[in-house]
Amino acid sequence: MKIAVRYYTKTGNTKRLAEAVAKAVGVEALPISEPVTDPVDILFLGNSYYAFTIDPEVRRFVAQLNKEKVGKIVNFGSAAMLNSTYKKVKAEAAKAGIPMDEREFHCKGEFKGIHKGKPDAADLAAVAAFAAEIVK
Repeated sequence: MKIAVRYYTKTGNTKRLAEAVAKAVGVEALPISEPVTDPVDILFLGNSYYAFTIDPEVRRFVAQLNKEKVGKIVNFGSAAMLNSTYKKVKAEAAKAGIPMDEREFHCKGEFKGIHKGKPDAADLAAVAAFAAEIVK
């Protein structure tokens, strides 16, 4: 099974989650500025809410994915105030013709002192376990 991990972050929280995912599945976590060029069965995509939606860069990244090269997207991320980005990412993936796994990982993320220290060690362990479960 071929796997890729891409993430978008402004605070570093999602990068930390992406690195835990990547370590658990044995690949490198890369920012979304690095395109997915080789075929993958699973693309773990880390992102968060910014101004009540996903960042336009995440939208562009998903829109540029080749549906012939990406089997499915698995969403993960963190946010200080809002919940999961799953529905927003799924809508973009549908436009690109790429299925989304129904499972996802979401946790709180620190932002301007809110949820200090999040994601923490327990969150990183949980996202790693989540990723390992997806690929088994």
